[in-house]
Amino acid sequence: MSKKKRKVRAEFRKNRETRSRQRDWTRKFEQQSTDLDALPTSERVSGKGELTRKRTVVTSSNTEGEPETQLDFDEAVCLKGRVISVHGLQSLVESETGSRFRCAVRRLLKTLSTDARNVVTTGDIVLFRPSTDEEGMIMRVEPRHGVLSREIRGRRHVICSNVDQLAIVASAAEPYLKPNLIDRFLVSAEKEHIRPLICINKVDLVDVADLEPLVGVYSQMGYDLLLCSARTGQGIDRLRRALTDRETVFAGQSGVGKTSLLNAVQPGLGLRVSPVSAETHKGRHTTTAARLIRLETGGYVVDTPGIRQMQLWDVAPEEIAGYFRDMRPFVSHCRFPDCTHRHEVGCAVKDAVADDLVDARRYESYVHLFEGIPI
Repeated sequence: MSKKKRKVRAEFRKNRETRSRQRDWTRKFEQQSTDLDALPTSERVSGKGELTRKRTVVTSSNTEGEPETQLDFDEAVCLKGRVISVHGLQSLVESETGSRFRCAVRRLLKTLSTDARNVVTTGDIVLFRPSTDEEGMIMRVEPRHGVLSREIRGRRHVICSNVDQLAIVASAAEPYLKPNLIDRFLVSAEKEHIRPLICINKVDLVDVADLEPLVGVYSQMGYDLLLCSARTGQGIDRLRRALTDRETVFAGQSGVGKTSLLNAVQPGLGLRVSPVSAETHKGRHTTTAARLIRLETGGYVVDTPGIRQMQLWDVAPEEIAGYFRDMRPFVSHCRFPDCTHRHEVGCAVKDAVADDLVDARRYESYVHLFEGIPI
C-alpha cells in the first residue's frame, strides 16, 4: 500500500517537566526576606508548561487511514529487528542478521499518548538506529497483529504481539485447574483471530478419566486440546508438532509448567523453573518477563510470566456472547435483540443451557465475564 506524509496533531503525555505554577510562597517568605514589589503580579495556572498535550508532527500513514501513527525519521540509517524481551527502559532486539542490541526507546515515541502501559513489547517488529555494535535506539514500532493483551487498572497491558497461536497452559493439579481462566483466554484469542491451543499439564498427578468431561466440552467446540506431562514426557511430541513453524505465545497462571514444557519440547534450553509453593499450592513468579525463544524445529514461542487474573481489554459486555463458540448459534434466536442472556424471558441461550446444548459451567463463566467478576 502506498504511503503519504502529512502533518497531524498528535496526543502526547506530559512528563519530564517541573510544575509551571510556583508553590509555597508563604514558606519562602518566612524563610527569607522577600522584596514584595519584585514578586510577579500574575501567575500561569494551566499547568501545561513547554510540553503541551498536543504537538504537530510529520507522520507516515497509510492511505486507508490505519490508526497507527508512524513517526517520520531517516530510515536509511536504521535496521529492522524483533524484540526478544523488555526489561525496564531497555529492550533486547535481534536484527535480521541475528545480531542482538540493547535498545532504548526514542523519547518522542515514549511520550505519545496511548492507552497502553508499554510502548514496546515482546514480539514487536521495530526499526532501530544502532549507536554501537551492541546498543541502539528504537525509532518506530511497526503495526502489530495477533496481540495478546489484558486490562490492568483501566489501561491496556500488551503481553506480546505478532503471534498466530495461543497455547493456553493449565495444570490438572498443583495449582488446581481453572476452566474460567481458560475461557477468558479463549475470548481473547477469538477477538484477535489467534488460533487457540489448550494444553493441560501435570496429568500424571490425576486420574485422566476425571478430565474427560472438560476435554469433551472443548473438543466438541472444535478446540485442539493436549494432555501433557513435562515430567513423564506424555504429549510432548504432539505439542512439539503443534508448535513447529508457528508463532506461539504460552500463557497461563503461575506454576502450571509453561517453562517446564518448553524445556521438554526443546532440550537444552535450560530455562529456570521453580516448584509450586508447599504452603499455598500456588506457583511462584519464576519467569519475570516475556521472552521470545526460537525453536530448532521452526517458528518461535513467547514464554510469559504467570497470570492470576485475566481482565479482557476492549471487549464490551454485549460482545462477549459472540466470542463463545457454543453460545454464538443461539444468540440471534433470543426474543429481545438486546438480550443479555442472564434474566430475560425468551432467551434462547438460557433455553440451550437447560437443554444441555450449552455447558452450564461455560454459561456461568460467561455471566462472570459479563458482570466483570474477577477470577
